[in-house]
Amino acid sequence: MIKTVILAGGSGTRLWPLSRNLNPKQLLKLVDDNTMLQNTLLRFSEYAEISKSMIICNENHRFIVAEQLRKIKTDSDIILEPIGRDTAPALTVSALEAYKEDKNAIIIILPADHNIDNIDSFHKSLNVAIENAKTGKLVTFGVVADTPETGYGYIKRGEKLSGSESFVVDSFIEKPDQKTAKEYIESGEYYWNSGMFVFKASRVLEELEKHVPEMVEACKKAIENGTKDLDFFRLDLATFENCPSDSIDYAIMEKTDEAVVVPLSAGWDDMGSWNALWQIGEKDENQNVIKGDVITHDVNSSLIYSQNRLVTAIGLDNHIIVETSDAILISPQNRVQEVKKIVEKLKLKNREEVLSHRKVYRPWGSYESIDIMDSFQVKRITVNPGSILSLQKHFHRAEHWVVVKGTALVTKGEREFLLKEDESTYIPLGVKHRLENPGTIALELIEVQTGSYLGEDDIVRYEDVYGR
Repeated sequence: MIKTVILAGGSGTRLWPLSRNLNPKQLLKLVDDNTMLQNTLLRFSEYAEISKSMIICNENHRFIVAEQLRKIKTDSDIILEPIGRDTAPALTVSALEAYKEDKNAIIIILPADHNIDNIDSFHKSLNVAIENAKTGKLVTFGVVADTPETGYGYIKRGEKLSGSESFVVDSFIEKPDQKTAKEYIESGEYYWNSGMFVFKASRVLEELEKHVPEMVEACKKAIENGTKDLDFFRLDLATFENCPSDSIDYAIMEKTDEAVVVPLSAGWDDMGSWNALWQIGEKDENQNVIKGDVITHDVNSSLIYSQNRLVTAIGLDNHIIVETSDAILISPQNRVQEVKKIVEKLKLKNREEVLSHRKVYRPWGSYESIDIMDSFQVKRITVNPGSILSLQKHFHRAEHWVVVKGTALVTKGEREFLLKEDESTYIPLGVKHRLENPGTIALELIEVQTGSYLGEDDIVRYEDVYGR
């Protein structure tokens, strides 16, 4: 059995303001009409040996992940991390689960937010990696480096393995300065560290038991005490939060004597900054990458991304401009790595713009805040066909609903009735209510909330099909 394990738990802060904690970069459409997660899975659509995939993600993203899998008709196991613990615990959980299913299982560990242009070349390197893993080697991919990047770690190769396009790993190296990175490229002995791996589950568990036994024990307990939640498996919080936090590199790859690197030349990019999106994007005659409603004059070698409004620019070179409904980022291309400093300042101020966009996704659809003041808020709500919200009430707000598209089945106290387009209802403070879309098209309505407190935590649920 060969199983892909997709690590989808990151927050992607370097692509703020598009990437947010509740909707990070791996769940966004950055390259084409599919999200990064979807493209990661679709890379294996023509790779016949792959069994059912495993997705490990943050529980806050579970419904978005499930919906994205449904859209590409991919059946995968989804394991929910109740708290982030870096990549090594996620590897441990996936290896334990794969080993239970097949003692000879091979697992392919992939981040959900990388871009690979040449799928055929990727598959060829993957074949080499799998053959090495079958012999008990711990395999990583080293990206053939063509520029002296300082934003990546490096892998120095050792001797070539007999009869294989792979090499013993000499050493793993932290992100270098520009001068050192240039020396690495000129030597031809160094690769970018891709963060992608191939292991035999039984073999990597041996190494984990040897080097981080407390991590293995914590992950075993988190699985044993975990619970099935709809189509998800939720790791136990009490035991998983006591698990040591570490990366795969630090936990085992830098300690084992069996590390092997397979060169990868497949148009790889970890999509770690806005500059990366400019590099892979389709450029116009002025070397600009333009997305959305944008008009420029005398602008060159820049990326301008407009999500909602007209964006205009004059006399810029090598800049990044990103517009969303609630934030705008402007930065020189050579300073985009400093976006994380902006995110840190936003966190210190407890700004909502770190967590989510104005449009927030829920398992039943989405809502978007249109206007908000101290005592009222206006939202645009979309409910997917056949979906139903929880039976609930609020202590501090009343709600007015106006249907603008589709049909709503409304529960209000003891009554149940239909609302069609241009019809409305009023939900008084403290009254139990529920909204359902019984139709075959999306239900859209405008909700006006009024009251002394409008926070999302002012909710008491009585029934909820999503187990919240």
